[in-house]
Amino acid sequence: MKLEMKDSPGQLVAALKPISDVGGNIIAVIHQRDPDSTHHMLNVQIVLELPEGRLDKLVTLLKNEGVHIQRIGKERLLYKRTVIMIGHLMHTDLSDTVDQIDSTGFAEVCELSMSMPAINERSTSRVTIKAVNRNDMETALAILRRVAQQKSLLLLEPLAEEAP
Repeated sequence: MKLEMKDSPGQLVAALKPISDVGGNIIAVIHQRDPDSTHHMLNVQIVLELPEGRLDKLVTLLKNEGVHIQRIGKERLLYKRTVIMIGHLMHTDLSDTVDQIDSTGFAEVCELSMSMPAINERSTSRVTIKAVNRNDMETALAILRRVAQQKSLLLLEPLAEEAP
């Protein structure tokens, strides 16, 4: 959720309490107070888990607290895995490797970081994939395994999946 509220003492706490009141779990709160702001409003992004059917009640409670809801988004890619790929990643078209996951419609590469020691040396890349459910994650990883084999890349996978 992206919220806008008055920049006054206690307002952030007042905005967070309704989440608890409806049984929600706050995962992250992101905001930065700008002391030079002339409009005296605070923008806050909140990542939360909410039991099914409680969103309407939360919206009502937030509005009663004077909080303006700018955006509500629903995460559909709940399963996440991070793998390491080693090899000539750039020479074997890394964008093609990413596209083969992204084009599925049920999984996507959401993070990618790379270390390239020298032009003729193997690169190392940390790749994080998100998928809709466990089965789709396994399908996405199977695609990545096939691509790694075709392109002679070493694929290192974790022993356990990351919790949604």
